[in-house]
Amino acid sequence: MSTPSKTVAFHTLGCKLNFSETSSISRDLISSGFEKVDYQEPADFYVINTCSVTENADKEAKKLIRKAKKRNPDSVVIIIGCYAQLKPEEIALIDGVDLVLGAEEKFNLIEHLDKINIHNRRTKIFQSQISDTKDFVPSYSYGERTRSYLKVQDGCDYTCSFCTIPQARGKSRNDTIKKTKEIAEKISNTNIREIVLTGVNIGDFGKSTSENFLDLIKELDTLEKIDRIRISSIEPNLLTDDIIKFCFSSNKFSPHFHIPLQSGSNKILKKMRRRYFIEKYSGRVSFIKSLDRDACIGVDVIVGFPGEEEKDFLKTYEFLKNLDISYLHVFTYSERANTDALSIRKTVPKNVRANRSKMLRILSEKKKRSFYENSLKSKKLVLFESYKDGNLIGYSDNYIKVMVPGSKEFINTIKEVKLYQNAGTHVEGLLL
Repeated sequence: MSTPSKTVAFHTLGCKLNFSETSSISRDLISSGFEKVDYQEPADFYVINTCSVTENADKEAKKLIRKAKKRNPDSVVIIIGCYAQLKPEEIALIDGVDLVLGAEEKFNLIEHLDKINIHNRRTKIFQSQISDTKDFVPSYSYGERTRSYLKVQDGCDYTCSFCTIPQARGKSRNDTIKKTKEIAEKISNTNIREIVLTGVNIGDFGKSTSENFLDLIKELDTLEKIDRIRISSIEPNLLTDDIIKFCFSSNKFSPHFHIPLQSGSNKILKKMRRRYFIEKYSGRVSFIKSLDRDACIGVDVIVGFPGEEEKDFLKTYEFLKNLDISYLHVFTYSERANTDALSIRKTVPKNVRANRSKMLRILSEKKKRSFYENSLKSKKLVLFESYKDGNLIGYSDNYIKVMVPGSKEFINTIKEVKLYQNAGTHVEGLLL
């Protein structure tokens, strides 16, 4: 009689980089005999891959721990990721946590689980010693979506005054172009149609191997079995003319750039210790749009940073309002331990932060609606990802969400679509 396999459930918080790492870790456990189940189901082990960019991410992690123990009081709860790297002692004191693994230890999760007997384990906290992050561990997502998140870089050498990521992720590092392409080729031999390049600061690719990001994307452009490659996010000071021009000359790289801004006030950018001013940023946007009016440009922005006066926020609002962009990711500033921003006086009241965030989210909706409106009557190639109520749902190469009547058999295929109506959250179209 065979022994039933141990069940494990995963939940990922935060960025695409975390999703790629969770997927790789889960494949390792499955190959070692574990059965993966949905996080909403009872499981023997619950693994929570955490983010710590904002205070809300920390709170969400605590909620997930409570829910896991409610589903199975005898389960083992493991916390990995940035929150675990930054605050292992704090997490170890949370009721229900059994194991805390830092940024490097998480890739050896199977070794730790083998040491835990779920039927007769000690009641004390099992806690790994958290070590510095030094090695680059490749990872990619597979099975969750029609696209794969490929980790090409990790860590960050920047010293932005609000950010804990360098503490959690360590120095900028990457694998060689040759080895990165080998992983991408492995993805291409699956049914994946699109790869999204992800990392902490991917424009810094090559610092640890004397290579560069432009050479990487040129090499990945030669992949034969992948239809699309998308760049997840890249700093404006690292997004060069050559990178932009190559993406538009490529048949695989999508005309979609996500470029962090953080503030439209040079005074605040200086306090944040960002490596550019708004003049540089607007120049990047103008150059992209000069090559392709239909290109999609997404923006990260932080509101409520210490010292952000009303006039500074209004500069940000007006700058974004007049900028030819497609959507915003709005983050409300939250105080993070061990960051230099804590020493800046004139903190912004939380209700003011909330109001500013609301204003920018409304602006983002207007920007996206306008971007969608300008796409009407055009023809786009759409990769369909899901199906609901008789409609196929997918994204164009320039990141327009599209819905068309169709059959499930078209999921994970790329079809030409005529866009005809802006529905706000998506554009309705017809298959050609």
